[in-house]
Amino acid sequence: MYYLYERSTTYIIGKDGRPDHLKSYKNMSAARAAQTRLRKLWLATFDGCYDNDPLFRYAIAESAYFHKLIEKTRTAKNLMSGVEFSEPVNTPGYMSPRSESYWSM
Repeated sequence: MYYLYERSTTYIIGKDGRPDHLKSYKNMSAARAAQTRLRKLWLATFDGCYDNDPLFRYAIAESAYFHKLIEKTRTAKNLMSGVEFSEPVNTPGYMSPRSESYWSM
């Protein structure tokens, strides 16, 4: 399984270029095809600046390698106890003790 992720934030990117923690690809070629499709969308609205080119902004990694060595973490505060803890940036709000929806399920 492979992820297409943004290099600077390490957010997993979906088909439309927005963060989507559920999106994964079965093989490397499928992930590269998604990156190419994002680039074609970007070229359609090209403004003369190459800083946001998906070929340079996004990268592809195997899922185990991504979670072990690449994915950044953030410090958050537990909503109920107030204790600070560390969690991956791709943790959705409803699965994090920092949010009210986690505690209301």
